[in-house]
Amino acid sequence: MSFLDERATPATPEDVAPVRSPAAGLLALIRPGQWPKNLLVVPLPLLGAVWSWQAAGRVAIATLAFVLASSLVYVVNDMADVERDRRHPVKRHRPLASGQVSRAAATALGLVLAALLVPLLVLLAPEGAWAVLVYLVVNAAYSWRLKHLPLLDVFIVATGFVLRLLGGYEASGHAVSGWLVLTVLTLCLLLILGKRRHELSVSGTGHRPALVGYSTHFLDLVLVMCSALTMVGYLLYLRTESGYEVGALLTAPCALFALFRYLQIVVVKAEGGSPVRVLLRDRVMRTNSSLWAALLLVFQLT
Repeated sequence: MSFLDERATPATPEDVAPVRSPAAGLLALIRPGQWPKNLLVVPLPLLGAVWSWQAAGRVAIATLAFVLASSLVYVVNDMADVERDRRHPVKRHRPLASGQVSRAAATALGLVLAALLVPLLVLLAPEGAWAVLVYLVVNAAYSWRLKHLPLLDVFIVATGFVLRLLGGYEASGHAVSGWLVLTVLTLCLLLILGKRRHELSVSGTGHRPALVGYSTHFLDLVLVMCSALTMVGYLLYLRTESGYEVGALLTAPCALFALFRYLQIVVVKAEGGSPVRVLLRDRVMRTNSSLWAALLLVFQLT
């Protein structure tokens, strides 16, 4: 049944936009459910035994800066996409698309976020603030034009996560591994392409113009390619960090299982519209991630 057909049927509870207070609508606009993405700012050295309170403080500031920057990006994107969001079966319930938040209120919220971000950038100083500034510039270009260009759209979004990683390492004073950068880039491409596949099957190409450059078969091919590159990058990262110690290698099956599980969710279950929800709410993924984190912690402490 098409979206147009659904509009002709009686409304179900899922079809009705949730009633929010003005404050709740503004909170939903900055998507706190997406804030866990910014934990990528926390560099892996801080998860181990060697770190300082000064480095931890700078990483905390960088994380908060990316939370504010990403929230600002969400507001700007929703303002730019309000008409397209109204044609999407799920995104039409967003605060701006549903009319629960006015454009003037969204603009005021964006200005407040920008004002709060400035002192954090000053605290980070140029060497720690550049990643946040580049993130904002890249996303401004994305909102203006690049989101409509197939392939380039997914690489731009993935670049935002790489910038989070680089910003965290810059703030901590640690050098980042090139293999870790590759792993994060290809993993983020995998998650974003999975989301594109879900969008293509749910709403077609009408909501997101860039989807005209994709097909389900093509996305399946690049999903497999990104999965392979992610696993190779992770193994090479383990080699540079540990020299293939047994403790580090024990985490490889967890990484491989996580990739398999995500592909199962996207391809078999036809889900994956919200990668954050998949990673945080899928019981199998959570169990595997807990085991993975425990092995990493043991490896770091031994």
